[in-house]
Amino acid sequence: MAEQTAVTTRSVREALVKRLGRFPAFSGPADELSVIVTGDELRPAVEELQAFGARHVMLLGLDQRPVRRNAGLGVEEVVAIPGGPLIRIRVDVPVSEAAYPSLTPLVSAAQWDEREIHDLFGIVPTGHPDLRPLVVHDPATPYRPFVAHGDGVYQLPVGPIHAGVIEPGHFRFSAVGESVLYLDARLFYTHRGLERLVEGRTFDAALAVVERACGVCTVTHATAFSRAVERLTGTEVPPRARMARVLLAELERLYNHVGDLGNICAGVGFHFGTSRLGWHKEQLLRLNEALTGHRYLTGMVVPGGLRRDLDEGGVAGLDAAIAELDHNVRSVVRRLVRSDSFMTRLHGTGILSGDEARRLGALGVAARASGLTGDLRRDRPADGYAELHVPLSGASAGDVAARFHVRAQEATVSAGLIREVLRRLPEGPVWVAPAREARPGTSTVVGAEGPRGASWIWLMAGIGGTVERVHLRSASFANWPVVAAVVPGNLVPDFPLINKSFELCYACTDR
Repeated sequence: MAEQTAVTTRSVREALVKRLGRFPAFSGPADELSVIVTGDELRPAVEELQAFGARHVMLLGLDQRPVRRNAGLGVEEVVAIPGGPLIRIRVDVPVSEAAYPSLTPLVSAAQWDEREIHDLFGIVPTGHPDLRPLVVHDPATPYRPFVAHGDGVYQLPVGPIHAGVIEPGHFRFSAVGESVLYLDARLFYTHRGLERLVEGRTFDAALAVVERACGVCTVTHATAFSRAVERLTGTEVPPRARMARVLLAELERLYNHVGDLGNICAGVGFHFGTSRLGWHKEQLLRLNEALTGHRYLTGMVVPGGLRRDLDEGGVAGLDAAIAELDHNVRSVVRRLVRSDSFMTRLHGTGILSGDEARRLGALGVAARASGLTGDLRRDRPADGYAELHVPLSGASAGDVAARFHVRAQEATVSAGLIREVLRRLPEGPVWVAPAREARPGTSTVVGAEGPRGASWIWLMAGIGGTVERVHLRSASFANWPVVAAVVPGNLVPDFPLINKSFELCYACTDR
């Protein structure tokens, strides 16, 4: 892999030099190449990388004045080349102008990134098709939803307050009868400013905030952040901790997938599946508590490994418990699949084509149910995943049924990985101190595959082992625009089902 990455990096450098007509400044290790370009060079550079199959990872805004003398603002586009490096393309933006050519016409997946940058940094992505506020909700400025017009078209506003225990989000349907013509989704009612909150904090203090960006993706976000710190400090995690991180990640994936399968049942009022799978999720949460002391696995993953070792009693009974739960979940899924009335509601509903999934930057189950194969556990294995084989799960229909099947497949895969890790879990320490202090101003980008797809952390070190800047782009942030694009063409009553088949978080989207 190292040789392949080095060759790919060299090819990328040569292609960028040829396209830009000059030799821009390159830096970083072979698997993470950084380049500085002008605003006029940004889109040509990204176009050149797309020829390598590059996919959008994130686009973030930067205030570089605290770390670079005579610096201003900036934006950085990060793309991932399959089988190759991450490419970070930075554009310096003068404070007096605060604008750059929008990437959204070229990279549809960057549309929300650019709206967020505009809201939080005031940097204008010139040519962006929709610069309405995304994050900032100003009561003094009425929100202007995009709606469809025509004979018989009416508007159906839903939320932001919903029935049941659910976070706030506003969905405005333009419909004729029950057929949806357009959906305008508005989130960020729970924006907490977590990224700004951790600036200046030590890595340990910042972890507690980043980890809690979402209550059900704690391992994913803590792992991505910890890997970033370890990369900046040159820290090598002990073998037992590397394998234990896989165990925790798969337990998180398993309880999420089992619960989400039950939520799909709730979307069609099939209470047998909802109650049975809900009970199995509860059993998994109790196993989590026995193993780590916390039902949602919070407080375990830290830079350098784990905060504490796994409970011996929890480990002792875990293999048998997971084997039984896997058998029971598969039994429920088989009964659901054999129900024509249930599956009829799923087939053909909320179709996301492979081309649309790729164009919009879909991640996780949503992407794999539409024929895409991306999975960081295989594509960029870290921790114990480098020693394990992760079977491929997927489908091609792209509808709710496909997302149901992929989630069920992945639940079985997770159960198998948990049992394999238990057999291979080595003895030894679970934590090591950082090898060195991170050099102020250095930064890195690291991802972790969570239940909803890849979540990425961009982290810059400050003085004395603190955070200068952090940016979290969760899988839910990436997938929410996909949901809005999938709903038109379906019926209004299909929306809860489609929404539950993606089962995205509001909290880690809003941050």
